[in-house]
Amino acid sequence: MKTNITLLIAFLLFGFNITFAQTSNEDCTNNMSLFAETVKAKKYEEALPYYRKAIKDCPKFNLSGLYKYGEDMFEGLLKAATTDAKKVENINELLMLWDSRMVNYASKSPKGKFEAKKAELRYEYKELLGLTDEQLYNEFDSIYKVDLENFTSPKGLYIYFKMMVSLYDKGLKTPQQLFDKYDDIVDKIEKEVDENSTKLNQLIAKGEKISSKDEKYKRFYTQTLAAFDKITPSVDQELGDRANCEVLIPIYQRDYEANKSDGVWLQRAMNKLYAKGCKEDPMFVKIVKQKNTLEPNADTAWYLYVITGEQRYFDQSLSLQTDPLKKAKLYRKLAGEFKSKGSNSKAREYYYKSMELNPADASGYLQVASMYAGSVKSCGNTNFEKRAIYWLAANEAAKASSDTASKYRALAPSKPDIFKEDMSGKTIKIGCWIQRSITVPKIN
Repeated sequence: MKTNITLLIAFLLFGFNITFAQTSNEDCTNNMSLFAETVKAKKYEEALPYYRKAIKDCPKFNLSGLYKYGEDMFEGLLKAATTDAKKVENINELLMLWDSRMVNYASKSPKGKFEAKKAELRYEYKELLGLTDEQLYNEFDSIYKVDLENFTSPKGLYIYFKMMVSLYDKGLKTPQQLFDKYDDIVDKIEKEVDENSTKLNQLIAKGEKISSKDEKYKRFYTQTLAAFDKITPSVDQELGDRANCEVLIPIYQRDYEANKSDGVWLQRAMNKLYAKGCKEDPMFVKIVKQKNTLEPNADTAWYLYVITGEQRYFDQSLSLQTDPLKKAKLYRKLAGEFKSKGSNSKAREYYYKSMELNPADASGYLQVASMYAGSVKSCGNTNFEKRAIYWLAANEAAKASSDTASKYRALAPSKPDIFKEDMSGKTIKIGCWIQRSITVPKIN
Protein backbone atom coordinates (compact mmCIF):
# COMPACT_ATOMS: atom_id res chain seq x y z
CA MET A 1 0.00 0.00 0.00
CA LYS A 2 2.80 2.39 0.92
CA THR A 3 4.52 1.54 -2.35
CA ASN A 4 1.40 2.40 -4.33
CA ILE A 5 1.01 5.75 -2.52
CA THR A 6 4.65 6.56 -3.18
CA LEU A 7 4.27 5.72 -6.89
CA LEU A 8 1.10 7.84 -7.06
CA ILE A 9 2.85 10.84 -5.51
CA ALA A 10 5.83 10.39 -7.84
CA PHE A 11 3.53 10.18 -10.85
CA LEU A 12 1.67 13.32 -9.79
CA LEU A 13 4.93 15.20 -9.24
CA PHE A 14 6.27 14.00 -12.60
CA GLY A 15 3.08 15.14 -14.30
CA PHE A 16 3.27 18.48 -12.51
CA ASN A 17 6.87 18.98 -13.66
CA ILE A 18 5.92 18.16 -17.27
CA THR A 19 3.01 20.59 -17.10
CA PHE A 20 5.21 23.23 -15.48
CA ALA A 21 7.94 22.77 -18.12
CA GLN A 22 5.36 22.97 -20.91
CA THR A 23 3.86 26.11 -19.39
CA SER A 24 7.32 27.60 -18.92
CA ASN A 25 8.27 26.84 -22.54
CA GLU A 26 4.99 28.26 -23.74
CA ASP A 27 5.60 31.43 -21.72
CA CYS A 28 9.12 31.72 -23.15
CA THR A 29 7.86 31.11 -26.68
CA ASN A 30 5.03 33.65 -26.42
CA ASN A 31 7.21 36.26 -24.75
CA MET A 32 10.04 35.73 -27.24
CA SER A 33 7.62 36.07 -30.13
CA LEU A 34 6.32 39.38 -28.80
CA PHE A 35 9.87 40.55 -28.20
CA ALA A 36 11.04 39.68 -31.72
CA GLU A 37 8.04 41.31 -33.39
CA THR A 38 8.41 44.57 -31.48
CA VAL A 39 12.15 44.76 -32.21
CA LYS A 40 11.55 44.07 -35.92
CA ALA A 41 9.02 46.93 -35.87
CA LYS A 42 11.67 49.11 -34.15
CA LYS A 43 9.37 49.65 -31.17
CA TYR A 44 12.31 49.41 -28.80
CA GLU A 45 10.70 50.90 -25.69
CA GLU A 46 7.78 48.51 -26.10
CA ALA A 47 10.20 45.60 -26.57
CA LEU A 48 12.18 46.31 -23.39
CA PRO A 49 9.78 44.61 -20.89
CA TYR A 50 9.65 41.48 -23.06
CA TYR A 51 13.45 41.45 -23.20
CA ARG A 52 13.81 41.82 -19.43
CA LYS A 53 11.43 38.94 -18.82
CA ALA A 54 13.25 36.77 -21.38
CA ILE A 55 16.75 37.47 -20.04
CA LYS A 56 15.53 36.73 -16.50
CA ASP A 57 13.35 33.67 -17.09
CA CYS A 58 14.59 32.18 -20.39
CA PRO A 59 18.29 33.09 -20.87
CA LYS A 60 18.99 29.75 -22.58
CA PHE A 61 15.83 29.53 -24.64
CA ASN A 62 16.88 31.10 -27.95
CA LEU A 63 20.38 32.32 -28.79
CA SER A 64 19.73 34.32 -31.93
CA GLY A 65 16.27 35.50 -30.90
CA LEU A 66 17.20 36.83 -27.47
CA TYR A 67 20.76 38.04 -27.91
CA LYS A 68 20.77 39.23 -31.51
CA TYR A 69 17.46 41.08 -31.17
CA GLY A 70 18.62 42.28 -27.77
CA GLU A 71 21.67 43.94 -29.33
CA ASP A 72 19.51 45.54 -32.02
CA MET A 73 17.12 46.83 -29.39
CA PHE A 74 19.79 48.42 -27.20
CA GLU A 75 21.53 49.99 -30.18
CA GLY A 76 18.20 51.59 -31.08
CA LEU A 77 17.55 52.68 -27.52
CA LEU A 78 21.02 54.23 -27.23
CA LYS A 79 20.50 56.25 -30.41
CA ALA A 80 17.14 57.46 -29.16
CA ALA A 81 18.19 58.20 -25.56
CA THR A 82 17.96 61.90 -24.70
CA THR A 83 19.48 61.86 -21.21
CA ASP A 84 22.80 60.64 -19.88
CA ALA A 85 21.04 58.59 -17.22
CA LYS A 86 19.04 56.73 -19.86
CA LYS A 87 22.17 56.11 -21.93
CA VAL A 88 24.03 54.69 -18.93
CA GLU A 89 21.05 52.45 -18.12
CA ASN A 90 20.99 51.07 -21.67
CA ILE A 91 24.78 50.65 -21.77
CA ASN A 92 24.78 48.67 -18.53
CA GLU A 93 21.95 46.41 -19.70
CA LEU A 94 23.72 45.78 -23.02
CA LEU A 95 26.91 44.88 -21.15
CA MET A 96 24.89 42.46 -19.00
CA LEU A 97 23.35 40.95 -22.16
CA TRP A 98 26.83 40.01 -23.39
CA ASP A 99 27.72 38.69 -19.94
CA SER A 100 24.60 36.52 -19.97
CA ARG A 101 25.43 35.23 -23.42
CA MET A 102 28.97 34.27 -22.37
CA VAL A 103 27.54 32.38 -19.37
CA ASN A 104 24.61 30.65 -21.06
CA TYR A 105 26.14 30.04 -24.51
CA ALA A 106 29.82 29.85 -23.61
CA SER A 107 30.82 27.61 -26.54
CA LYS A 108 29.29 30.05 -29.04
CA SER A 109 30.38 33.21 -27.26
CA PRO A 110 34.20 33.36 -27.03
CA LYS A 111 35.53 35.90 -24.57
CA GLY A 112 37.91 37.34 -27.14
CA LYS A 113 34.94 38.44 -29.23
CA PHE A 114 32.37 39.46 -26.64
CA GLU A 115 34.67 41.00 -24.06
CA ALA A 116 36.02 43.07 -26.95
CA LYS A 117 32.48 44.19 -27.83
CA LYS A 118 32.04 45.26 -24.21
CA ALA A 119 35.34 47.14 -24.16
CA GLU A 120 34.56 48.87 -27.47
CA LEU A 121 31.20 50.05 -26.14
CA ARG A 122 32.81 51.33 -22.94
CA TYR A 123 35.42 53.15 -25.03
CA GLU A 124 32.70 54.76 -27.16
CA TYR A 125 31.06 56.16 -24.03
CA LYS A 126 34.18 56.54 -21.89
CA GLU A 127 33.50 60.18 -20.93
CA LEU A 128 29.94 59.39 -19.93
CA LEU A 129 31.08 56.37 -17.90
CA GLY A 130 34.03 58.22 -16.37
CA LEU A 131 36.62 55.75 -17.64
CA THR A 132 40.33 56.47 -18.00
CA ASP A 133 42.54 55.40 -20.89
CA GLU A 134 44.47 53.21 -18.46
CA GLN A 135 41.30 51.36 -17.40
CA LEU A 136 40.35 50.78 -21.02
CA TYR A 137 43.86 49.68 -21.98
CA ASN A 138 43.83 47.15 -19.14
CA GLU A 139 40.49 45.78 -20.36
CA PHE A 140 41.81 45.22 -23.88
CA ASP A 141 45.12 43.92 -22.52
CA SER A 142 43.26 41.33 -20.48
CA ILE A 143 41.37 40.17 -23.59
CA TYR A 144 44.66 39.97 -25.51
CA LYS A 145 46.20 37.80 -22.81
CA VAL A 146 43.17 35.59 -22.09
CA ASP A 147 41.78 34.88 -25.58
CA LEU A 148 44.02 36.25 -28.33
CA GLU A 149 42.73 33.70 -30.85
CA ASN A 150 39.22 35.15 -30.77
CA PHE A 151 40.28 38.77 -30.31
CA THR A 152 39.81 39.51 -34.00
CA SER A 153 37.92 42.81 -34.00
CA PRO A 154 39.71 45.35 -36.24
CA LYS A 155 38.17 48.19 -34.26
CA GLY A 156 39.10 46.61 -30.94
CA LEU A 157 42.72 46.03 -31.95
CA TYR A 158 42.99 49.64 -33.11
CA ILE A 159 41.54 51.03 -29.87
CA TYR A 160 43.85 48.76 -27.86
CA PHE A 161 46.89 50.32 -29.52
CA LYS A 162 45.41 53.82 -29.36
CA MET A 163 45.15 53.46 -25.58
CA MET A 164 48.77 52.28 -25.42
CA VAL A 165 49.85 55.41 -27.33
CA SER A 166 47.86 57.56 -24.90
CA LEU A 167 49.58 55.95 -21.90
CA TYR A 168 52.97 56.37 -23.57
CA ASP A 169 52.29 60.08 -24.18
CA LYS A 170 51.43 60.45 -20.50
CA GLY A 171 54.70 58.83 -19.49
CA LEU A 172 53.02 55.67 -18.18
CA LYS A 173 54.62 53.35 -20.77
CA THR A 174 58.20 53.17 -22.01
CA PRO A 175 59.23 53.45 -25.68
CA GLN A 176 60.07 49.74 -25.70
CA GLN A 177 56.63 48.85 -24.34
CA LEU A 178 55.07 51.02 -27.05
CA PHE A 179 57.11 49.40 -29.83
CA ASP A 180 56.49 45.89 -28.48
CA LYS A 181 52.74 46.49 -28.43
CA TYR A 182 52.86 47.94 -31.93
CA ASP A 183 54.60 44.77 -33.11
CA ASP A 184 52.06 42.61 -31.25
CA ILE A 185 49.15 44.39 -32.95
CA VAL A 186 50.78 44.32 -36.39
CA ASP A 187 51.53 40.60 -36.04
CA LYS A 188 47.92 39.93 -35.04
CA ILE A 189 46.54 41.99 -37.92
CA GLU A 190 48.80 40.20 -40.41
CA LYS A 191 47.68 36.83 -39.06
CA GLU A 192 43.99 37.75 -39.42
CA VAL A 193 44.53 39.22 -42.90
CA ASP A 194 46.37 36.08 -44.03
CA GLU A 195 43.67 33.75 -42.69
CA ASN A 196 40.82 35.73 -44.24
CA SER A 197 42.73 36.12 -47.51
CA THR A 198 43.32 32.37 -47.73
CA LYS A 199 39.63 31.65 -47.19
CA LEU A 200 38.55 34.31 -49.66
CA ASN A 201 41.02 33.09 -52.29
CA GLN A 202 39.57 29.59 -51.98
CA LEU A 203 36.11 30.98 -52.79
CA ILE A 204 37.45 33.18 -55.61
CA ALA A 205 39.04 30.07 -57.14
CA LYS A 206 35.59 28.47 -57.38
CA GLY A 207 34.51 31.15 -59.84
CA GLU A 208 31.14 32.85 -59.99
CA LYS A 209 29.07 29.69 -59.61
CA ILE A 210 29.13 29.33 -55.83
CA SER A 211 26.40 28.51 -53.35
CA SER A 212 24.46 31.20 -51.50
CA LYS A 213 26.23 30.09 -48.32
CA ASP A 214 29.64 30.55 -49.96
CA GLU A 215 28.52 33.91 -51.31
CA LYS A 216 27.67 34.97 -47.76
CA TYR A 217 31.12 33.87 -46.54
CA LYS A 218 32.72 35.65 -49.48
CA ARG A 219 31.05 38.91 -48.48
CA PHE A 220 32.11 38.38 -44.85
CA TYR A 221 35.78 37.78 -45.71
CA THR A 222 35.78 40.73 -48.12
CA GLN A 223 34.26 43.05 -45.51
CA THR A 224 36.66 41.81 -42.84
CA LEU A 225 39.68 42.44 -45.08
CA ALA A 226 38.33 45.89 -45.94
CA ALA A 227 38.05 46.66 -42.21
CA PHE A 228 41.64 45.58 -41.58
CA ASP A 229 42.78 47.52 -44.65
CA LYS A 230 41.18 50.59 -43.10
CA ILE A 231 42.64 50.27 -39.59
CA THR A 232 46.17 49.23 -40.59
CA PRO A 233 47.22 52.73 -41.71
CA SER A 234 45.40 54.13 -38.66
CA VAL A 235 47.61 52.04 -36.37
CA ASP A 236 50.67 53.38 -38.19
CA GLN A 237 49.34 56.93 -37.88
CA GLU A 238 48.88 56.47 -34.14
CA LEU A 239 52.52 55.43 -33.84
CA GLY A 240 53.54 58.34 -36.07
CA ASP A 241 56.79 60.13 -35.28
CA ARG A 242 57.04 58.39 -31.93
CA ALA A 243 58.99 55.80 -33.89
CA ASN A 244 61.00 57.79 -36.40
CA CYS A 245 64.65 57.08 -37.17
CA GLU A 246 65.85 59.60 -34.60
CA VAL A 247 63.94 57.74 -31.89
CA LEU A 248 64.50 54.16 -33.04
CA ILE A 249 68.22 54.13 -33.84
CA PRO A 250 69.46 55.08 -30.33
CA ILE A 251 67.15 52.48 -28.75
CA TYR A 252 68.35 49.69 -31.03
CA GLN A 253 71.97 50.76 -30.56
CA ARG A 254 71.48 50.59 -26.80
CA ASP A 255 69.69 47.22 -26.79
CA TYR A 256 71.53 45.46 -29.60
CA GLU A 257 74.13 43.57 -27.55
CA ALA A 258 71.48 42.21 -25.19
CA ASN A 259 69.24 41.05 -28.05
CA LYS A 260 71.56 40.11 -30.91
CA SER A 261 70.83 36.41 -30.36
CA ASP A 262 67.05 36.96 -30.23
CA GLY A 263 65.61 36.23 -33.68
CA VAL A 264 62.24 37.80 -32.86
CA TRP A 265 63.83 41.04 -31.63
CA LEU A 266 66.05 41.24 -34.71
CA GLN A 267 63.12 40.56 -37.05
CA ARG A 268 60.94 43.22 -35.45
CA ALA A 269 63.79 45.72 -35.42
CA MET A 270 64.45 45.12 -39.13
CA ASN A 271 60.79 45.49 -40.02
CA LYS A 272 60.34 48.70 -38.07
CA LEU A 273 63.52 50.35 -39.32
CA TYR A 274 62.56 49.51 -42.90
CA ALA A 275 58.96 50.70 -42.46
CA LYS A 276 60.11 54.00 -40.98
CA GLY A 277 62.55 54.68 -43.80
CA CYS A 278 65.74 53.98 -41.85
CA LYS A 279 67.14 51.51 -44.36
CA GLU A 280 70.15 53.72 -45.14
CA ASP A 281 71.32 53.75 -41.52
CA PRO A 282 74.29 51.51 -40.58
CA MET A 283 72.23 50.12 -37.68
CA PHE A 284 69.71 48.67 -40.11
CA VAL A 285 72.53 47.01 -42.07
CA LYS A 286 74.08 45.66 -38.87
CA ILE A 287 70.80 44.13 -37.67
CA VAL A 288 70.03 42.61 -41.07
CA LYS A 289 73.44 40.98 -41.34
CA GLN A 290 73.17 39.62 -37.80
CA LYS A 291 69.73 38.20 -38.52
CA ASN A 292 71.03 36.64 -41.72
CA THR A 293 73.87 35.01 -39.76
CA LEU A 294 71.55 33.80 -37.02
CA GLU A 295 68.39 32.85 -38.92
CA PRO A 296 68.58 33.45 -42.69
CA ASN A 297 65.13 33.58 -44.22
CA ALA A 298 63.16 35.22 -47.01
CA ASP A 299 62.90 38.49 -45.09
CA THR A 300 66.63 38.85 -44.45
CA ALA A 301 67.35 38.05 -48.09
CA TRP A 302 64.86 40.74 -49.08
CA TYR A 303 66.49 43.31 -46.81
CA LEU A 304 69.93 42.39 -48.16
CA TYR A 305 68.50 43.08 -51.61
CA VAL A 306 67.28 46.49 -50.38
CA ILE A 307 70.75 47.23 -48.95
CA THR A 308 72.84 46.02 -51.88
CA GLY A 309 70.47 46.13 -54.85
CA GLU A 310 71.86 42.77 -55.92
CA GLN A 311 69.31 40.66 -57.81
CA ARG A 312 70.68 37.44 -56.28
CA TYR A 313 69.30 38.42 -52.90
CA PHE A 314 65.84 39.07 -54.31
CA ASP A 315 65.93 35.73 -56.14
CA GLN A 316 67.05 34.08 -52.91
CA SER A 317 64.19 35.75 -51.06
CA LEU A 318 61.65 34.35 -53.52
CA SER A 319 63.21 30.87 -53.46
CA LEU A 320 63.17 30.77 -49.65
CA GLN A 321 59.57 31.92 -49.49
CA THR A 322 57.10 29.12 -50.27
CA ASP A 323 53.95 30.64 -48.76
CA PRO A 324 52.04 32.32 -51.64
CA LEU A 325 50.65 35.06 -49.38
CA LYS A 326 54.09 35.94 -48.05
CA LYS A 327 55.56 35.77 -51.53
CA ALA A 328 52.82 38.16 -52.65
CA LYS A 329 53.93 40.54 -49.92
CA LEU A 330 57.50 40.39 -51.22
CA TYR A 331 56.31 41.33 -54.69
CA ARG A 332 54.26 44.11 -53.15
CA LYS A 333 57.30 45.42 -51.26
CA LEU A 334 59.34 45.35 -54.45
CA ALA A 335 56.57 47.19 -56.28
CA GLY A 336 56.61 49.84 -53.56
CA GLU A 337 60.36 50.21 -53.92
CA PHE A 338 60.07 50.73 -57.68
CA LYS A 339 57.17 53.15 -57.24
CA SER A 340 59.14 55.25 -54.75
CA LYS A 341 61.97 55.47 -57.29
CA GLY A 342 59.61 56.50 -60.10
CA SER A 343 59.97 53.19 -61.96
CA ASN A 344 56.25 52.94 -62.58
CA SER A 345 56.34 50.24 -65.24
CA LYS A 346 58.29 47.87 -62.97
CA ALA A 347 56.08 48.80 -60.04
CA ARG A 348 52.95 47.91 -62.04
CA GLU A 349 54.50 44.59 -63.07
CA TYR A 350 55.14 43.56 -59.47
CA TYR A 351 51.80 44.82 -58.16
CA TYR A 352 50.17 42.52 -60.71
CA LYS A 353 52.40 39.61 -59.69
CA SER A 354 51.41 40.21 -56.09
CA MET A 355 47.71 40.11 -56.91
CA GLU A 356 48.11 36.96 -59.00
CA LEU A 357 49.35 35.19 -55.88
CA ASN A 358 46.83 36.82 -53.57
CA PRO A 359 43.63 37.84 -55.43
CA ALA A 360 42.00 38.75 -52.11
CA ASP A 361 44.29 41.79 -51.85
CA ALA A 362 43.14 44.06 -54.65
CA SER A 363 44.86 47.14 -53.24
CA GLY A 364 47.55 46.87 -55.92
CA TYR A 365 44.98 48.06 -58.44
CA LEU A 366 44.63 51.27 -56.44
CA GLN A 367 48.38 51.75 -56.52
CA VAL A 368 48.43 51.31 -60.30
CA ALA A 369 45.45 53.66 -60.60
CA SER A 370 47.29 56.31 -58.58
CA MET A 371 50.36 55.95 -60.82
CA TYR A 372 48.20 56.44 -63.90
CA ALA A 373 46.53 59.49 -62.39
CA GLY A 374 49.91 60.86 -61.37
CA SER A 375 51.14 60.59 -64.96
CA VAL A 376 48.39 62.65 -66.57
CA LYS A 377 50.62 65.69 -67.08
CA SER A 378 53.60 63.74 -68.41
CA CYS A 379 51.89 61.19 -70.68
CA GLY A 380 49.64 61.86 -73.67
CA ASN A 381 50.11 64.38 -76.46
CA THR A 382 46.98 66.53 -76.29
CA ASN A 383 44.93 67.76 -73.37
CA PHE A 384 42.20 65.27 -74.33
CA GLU A 385 44.65 62.37 -74.35
CA LYS A 386 46.11 63.42 -71.02
CA ARG A 387 42.68 63.54 -69.36
CA ALA A 388 41.73 60.25 -71.04
CA ILE A 389 44.32 58.58 -68.79
CA TYR A 390 41.83 59.04 -65.96
CA TRP A 391 39.69 56.37 -67.64
CA LEU A 392 42.59 53.96 -67.23
CA ALA A 393 42.89 54.97 -63.59
CA ALA A 394 39.15 54.52 -63.08
CA ASN A 395 39.22 51.03 -64.63
CA GLU A 396 42.02 49.96 -62.27
CA ALA A 397 40.28 51.42 -59.21
CA ALA A 398 37.04 49.68 -60.21
CA LYS A 399 38.83 46.32 -60.02
CA ALA A 400 39.35 47.05 -56.33
CA SER A 401 35.67 48.06 -55.95
CA SER A 402 36.88 51.46 -54.82
CA ASP A 403 34.89 54.68 -54.68
CA THR A 404 37.88 56.45 -56.22
CA ALA A 405 36.87 54.97 -59.59
CA SER A 406 34.01 57.48 -59.85
CA LYS A 407 36.34 60.32 -58.84
CA TYR A 408 38.74 59.43 -61.64
CA ARG A 409 35.91 59.16 -64.16
CA ALA A 410 34.74 62.63 -63.18
CA LEU A 411 38.18 63.97 -64.19
CA ALA A 412 38.12 62.25 -67.58
CA PRO A 413 36.74 64.02 -70.68
CA SER A 414 33.01 64.74 -70.52
CA LYS A 415 30.43 63.95 -73.21
CA PRO A 416 30.66 67.50 -74.62
CA ASP A 417 34.46 67.09 -74.76
CA ILE A 418 34.13 63.78 -76.60
CA PHE A 419 31.63 65.33 -79.05
CA LYS A 420 33.78 68.41 -79.60
CA GLU A 421 36.90 66.35 -80.33
CA ASP A 422 34.93 63.80 -82.42
CA MET A 423 36.40 60.94 -80.35
CA SER A 424 33.30 58.84 -79.63
CA GLY A 425 34.22 55.13 -79.65
CA LYS A 426 37.74 55.78 -80.95
CA THR A 427 40.93 54.26 -79.55
CA ILE A 428 43.79 56.28 -78.07
CA LYS A 429 47.25 54.81 -77.63
CA ILE A 430 49.10 56.20 -74.63
CA GLY A 431 52.87 55.99 -74.78
CA CYS A 432 55.55 56.76 -72.15
CA TRP A 433 55.69 54.13 -69.40
CA ILE A 434 51.95 53.41 -69.56
CA GLN A 435 51.87 51.72 -73.00
CA ARG A 436 48.12 51.13 -72.93
CA SER A 437 45.21 51.77 -75.27
CA ILE A 438 42.01 53.52 -74.24
CA THR A 439 38.65 53.14 -75.96
CA VAL A 440 36.72 56.38 -75.62
CA PRO A 441 33.12 55.80 -74.45
CA LYS A 442 30.53 56.05 -77.21
CA ILE A 443 28.05 58.89 -77.02
CA ASN A 444 24.66 59.01 -78.72
